[in-house]
Amino acid sequence: MDETYIKVKGEWKYLYRTVDKSGNTIDFLLTAKRDKKAALRFFKKAIGTAGEPELVNIDKSGANTAALSELNESADTSIEIRQCKYLNNVIEQDHRFVKEKMRQAMGFKKFHSVHNTIRGVELWRMLKKGQHVLGDDESPVALFYALARWRIELTAMIKILFYYCAVYIVRST
Repeated sequence: MDETYIKVKGEWKYLYRTVDKSGNTIDFLLTAKRDKKAALRFFKKAIGTAGEPELVNIDKSGANTAALSELNESADTSIEIRQCKYLNNVIEQDHRFVKEKMRQAMGFKKFHSVHNTIRGVELWRMLKKGQHVLGDDESPVALFYALARWRIELTAMIKILFYYCAVYIVRST
């Protein structure tokens, strides 16, 4: 688990992201602040998406440590916290691709614009990593409904669906 920053209308906003040890994206959350409350909200969201982890690698951020400690106490969980700068390299490398797309966008004026863009970029990264691969028996329509379950905004899904329909048509001809 790690966070990175994105500038929106001259102010820094924080993108919390988590990946598993294979590098597959588990969840992400864009927040205005980098504090215990935001970290706790992200951990609860990630646990709701992927289930409770046994171990979480984090950097030396006090907010992340405090949020995980509170989560362990309040929910009677036993998530092991491992703070090591070099064990977070998988997610640090994964940040590169998201940050690159954000630079190409040349800045954002509104929070909801960057939020929707990040959702599309994260979806694209997940597809590129093979997290949602079209199988031989799956159609683009099946992919569309699978993505809807991932709570992705409709506009991002339509763009991805059109891309996969084009790829599907080219492959089948």
